[in-house]
Order: sequence, then structure tokens, then C-alpha cells
Amino acid sequence: MPFEVYPLKERIGSRVEIDSKYLGHPEEVAEIRGLLLERGVLVFKEQHLSDEQQLGLARLLGTLREELGKGIYKITLDKKSNAHAEYLKGSFLWHIDGTHDDIPPFATLLTGLTLSETGGQTEFANSYAAYEELPQETKDRIDNLQVVHSVEVSMSRAGIEPTAENLEYWKSFKPKTHNLVWTHKSGRKSLVIGCHASHIVGMDRSKSDALIKDLLDWATQPKFVYRHEWTPGDLIIWDNTGVIHRVEPYPLDCGRIMHRSTLMGEEPFA
Repeated sequence: MPFEVYPLKERIGSRVEIDSKYLGHPEEVAEIRGLLLERGVLVFKEQHLSDEQQLGLARLLGTLREELGKGIYKITLDKKSNAHAEYLKGSFLWHIDGTHDDIPPFATLLTGLTLSETGGQTEFANSYAAYEELPQETKDRIDNLQVVHSVEVSMSRAGIEPTAENLEYWKSFKPKTHNLVWTHKSGRKSLVIGCHASHIVGMDRSKSDALIKDLLDWATQPKFVYRHEWTPGDLIIWDNTGVIHRVEPYPLDCGRIMHRSTLMGEEPFA
């Protein structure tokens, strides 16, 4: 095997040491995909991949989502480069990408180009492990519950100004109801929670809020979390179906730029 793997935390994350040329080889990438499903987050330090290399790797890992017709989405709070920059403040809160869809993205590739001097670390929490280690009485309580997820709720919680234009855009994403516990095709189960989780169907609102908070606090305790300190050129790949994530706040004018590629979902929330 032309690469070496080192665990980052017991329950989440591995660092992969590999020559970038092998990231274009289908055989090696197939092994990397298997490792991603097992460990949730893979870190490739200082790879300095070009956009073309990142896109090539993404296409070998799954089906690339052609964002803006390119497959590379520029993550920056600079409005000159990203018309929806302010919405990225929502990434400061724990979330799963795509809860406003029936089928969420499978995985995300993110390369760090220009970093912030302060903040900007990214945290990942293993929602598979978080579910598996819940007390049985909690599992019994939540296994059949459903949660409404809302873009408007997540943007409001992120403190983004609810202008008429923003509200119209947020409301264009209709709320979606998903099982609180996602039973995957593999048989594994994970928690579907985050800042977008509005309320539990049929539950008193105060009890709903308390339960969602308790579960999010449980899932994001240190033993389930890997926190990444970026260096230029780092590549991170994470399984969006079994990992929740957030970025630590950073100055809006710092020039931080990341290049993201997203892989299309392969199974619906169920």
C-alpha cells in the first residue's frame, strides 16, 4: 500500500501520508474511500493540490457536484468573491450539509489556500460513535422521533440579519422532516442534528429544545471530536453522512480562502 495511516483520535479521524500522484490512481482512491467510511475524517497534510487534482480525486471518490459549473466552490467571506458570503457564518455552528434536501451530500473535500491568523480551525464530530455510545434508554426514547430542519432557523441562529431579501431566500428552502436517528444502508445509525434542527415533531417545544441541545452537547463532547489546525495546502475529506462539523469564527476581512468540492449523495435520509 503506497500510503501510511495514523489515527488522530480514537473515535474519529486519520492522517494519511501519501504521494499526491497516487491520489489519481483508482486502486489507491478506492482504499481511501473505505478508510473514509471507517474513520469519518481524513487529513492529508500540505498536499497543495491544484484544482484539477482535487477534482480528479473527487471524481474517483464519488459523483462530483458541479457547483457553479466548476466543481470547485470558493469558501470565503469576501463578498467580492462570493455573493452569498454572509451565509457562511452559519458554518460557525455545528451542522450537517444538505438537511434541506432528501438526499444529503455524501462527502466533502476541502483544501486550505489562504488562512486566517486567528480562528478558522475546523471541528468534526462522529455522529455514528455518538449514537452508538448513548445509553440504551436514550436510544429507546429517540429511535422513532422525527425532527424538522430549517434553513431559516439555522441562519437566524447564526445571527445573520433577517432582511426581506434574506428571508425570501431562506424561505425558498422548504423545511424538511427527517428521522432523528438515521439508519443507513450499512445498518449503522447516526444522529441527524445541528443548528438547522428546529424542533421534534409532536413534542412540547421546551422539551424538544432541551432534547436537541442535550444530544448535540453529547455528540460534540471531546471524545467524539477532532479539531484541525490548518496549514496552507492541507486537504481534508469528511463523510457528511456520519460527521457533523463547524469552523471556529474568524475575522470577516482576513482573506481566508478554502476550495471545496462536494460529492453527490448516495442514500436518502431514512
